[in-house]
Amino acid sequence: MQNYLEFEKPLAEIEGKAEELRALARQNAEMDVTKEAEALDKKAADLLVELYKDLTPWRKCQVARHPDRPHCKDYIDTLFTEYTPLAGDRNFADDHAVMGGLARFNDRPVMVIGHEKGHDTKSRIERNFGMARPEGYRKAIRLMDLADRFGLPIVTLVDTAGAYPGRGAEERGASEAIARSTEKCLQVKVPLVSIVIGEGGSGGAVAFAGANRVAMLEHSIFSVITPEGCASILWRDANKMREAAEAMRLTAQDLVDLGVSDLIIPEPVGGAQRDRAATIANVGTALEKMLRELEEKSPEVILQERRQKFLEIGEKGLAA
Repeated sequence: MQNYLEFEKPLAEIEGKAEELRALARQNAEMDVTKEAEALDKKAADLLVELYKDLTPWRKCQVARHPDRPHCKDYIDTLFTEYTPLAGDRNFADDHAVMGGLARFNDRPVMVIGHEKGHDTKSRIERNFGMARPEGYRKAIRLMDLADRFGLPIVTLVDTAGAYPGRGAEERGASEAIARSTEKCLQVKVPLVSIVIGEGGSGGAVAFAGANRVAMLEHSIFSVITPEGCASILWRDANKMREAAEAMRLTAQDLVDLGVSDLIIPEPVGGAQRDRAATIANVGTALEKMLRELEEKSPEVILQERRQKFLEIGEKGLAA
């Protein structure tokens, strides 16, 4: 069953009517509704293009959070072979909100790490809705260390509303774990490529995104706080999230202009949830391109270019 966003309600009505006609035809073999259904399909397709032609930042937030978008596990299962998951931070526990391990991408050995939100109620609870605890970031640090030791490129897939803010996470040093993970991203001497596949929220996302190349899916977002959180702080009213989203410049298009992101990966019309296979294929193409750009560079150059990239972000932001 297709899940529709708030601004997609007119589209839901048209596609629903087309499906009703086809259901009636299935029940009555003598009924021919082909022309009527095709007319509704065309109307729906035109409306879909119109709706997604110029999305506002807030609508992009909604699309980035769509429950039917492909998640980290979908990309790993499709793009990577010989995936061997590695678990635990060797200190407290294994955090299921962060998945990672050794794999091959186009026969190239890599370390892949990412946030996993889950697809249904059971898996979302198990994955804590993609909100990592300190042990998740410490696991990521361990895997990045391992990749650095054996000269393996690192691929991170970012999709989280932010790190888990619960009492247990604070007791176990959430801020320190996030800071250490961010630091480790900037220290490794192997190619590090990060792709924001949905929602890149707060330090929980930054901890995986201190990369040589940061790519974003067309309708993904990346920011230091959610629009709702920003509105609550600035206006003491979470309902002003639309104004906050406009002011925060959190879309892929804004962040390329600011120098935070290097590449926008196109999504199918209607968002990644409309054609998951095409979206994953587009990510694979972009990932191959970025890794090829980095694989011939020496460890010293990789490290220096990554540091320089982040030092220049402020200059580009001021110029913009």
